[in-house]
Amino acid sequence: MDFIFEPEFWVAVSFFIFLGGVIYLGVHKKVATALDARAAAIAKELDEAKHLREEAEKVLADYKRKQGGAVKEAEAIISLAKKEAEEMAAETRASMAEQFERRMKLAEDKIARAEADALREVRVAAAEAAVSAAQAVIKAKLTPELADGLVTQGVAALRTKLN
Repeated sequence: MDFIFEPEFWVAVSFFIFLGGVIYLGVHKKVATALDARAAAIAKELDEAKHLREEAEKVLADYKRKQGGAVKEAEAIISLAKKEAEEMAAETRASMAEQFERRMKLAEDKIARAEADALREVRVAAAEAAVSAAQAVIKAKLTPELADGLVTQGVAALRTKLN
């Protein structure tokens, strides 16, 4: 019985008493329950993280799809803008050609009017010159007897035409 005086014996006794107290108080169940709760919380967090990852992948795929759609839409807008620019350039060319033709026709009309006016002025000047020349010739060669004869002749011609 000398072992009762050994410190190792009392350490062993106190250890078994401690274990008995722990088992009696149910600390092992509480620790196991706490560990199970912690494991459940970790599992829940893992599930939530997995769910969030799946959701993020869906959002990423959606944004990639939208980006592809946006690129196609941008290409369509650029194509439409080029087509509209080409149409506008063609319309502008046609309008410019039409304006040029219209202005050319107006210029040709003005030239034709100027030619007609010049021709008329030349005829008027020629007629005036002819009348002046005739007046000068008549003044130089017309005698009073010849003038009376011409007047008598003109009156006689007028009487025959009026009857």
